Amino acid sequence: MPPMRLQRFLARAGVASRRQAELLITEGKVRVDGKPAELGMSVDPQKARVTIGKKVIKLAERRWIALNKPMGVVTTADDEEGRKTVFDLIKESNGLTYVGRLDVATTGLLLLTTDGEAVHRLTHPKYRVPRSYIALVHGVDTAVLDQRSKEKVVIEGRPVVPSRVRVRPGKDGRSVLEVTLSEGRNRIVRRWVEEMGGKVERLARVSYGPVRLDDLPSGHWRPLTPQEERGIYKAIGMKDEED
Repeated sequence: MPPMRLQRFLARAGVASRRQAELLITEGKVRVDGKPAELGMSVDPQKARVTIGKKVIKLAERRWIALNKPMGVVTTADDEEGRKTVFDLIKESNGLTYVGRLDVATTGLLLLTTDGEAVHRLTHPKYRVPRSYIALVHGVDTAVLDQRSKEKVVIEGRPVVPSRVRVRPGKDGRSVLEVTLSEGRNRIVRRWVEEMGGKVERLARVSYGPVRLDDLPSGHWRPLTPQEERGIYKAIGMKDEED
């Protein structure tokens, strides 16, 4: 692994965003090999001893994973109720962080990585990374849902602005809603549907940025391809392993 700027090292390790890492450095909270760190200095990730207080910061080997999260599995590292977590489904999950939480009743694509700065950017509204979902909806007529999905819906003072919407009839009076959003507000698809008079019966995320769920079985995971990794870094304005 080549040398990298200290703020990049801290961001990659998931300590903070790069800007917040710069503040930690200028505030004198970071030390390298026992000496106060300086903004702009580079470190060798394999040799340097970087500390914040008494905590030693280590950089994990970069990994990217796509998981098909099943229903009932929680997106957390440690569940107080003892339920199975997404990390229980992954072999050797040390250092991984999830990208954009899926609630316990939502299934589908969950990205995980050891690159903390990429997680920050993928979930930050500034970068407007698209996420696509398929929802099974009941409680509202399909034609009405289709019409309302084209109208302005405001939640907590901000409009929901889909970049793509498709509504089609389902079975037994239900509707199938396909939507792509470039935001990640908490339970935004479910709340959006509720504002339109319906209720989400099932919800699955099928893509996040350039990564698609495709036919990955429920509960299984796979490493991202180099092409998918390059696509992610391009989407968030980062070069692959940039300094």
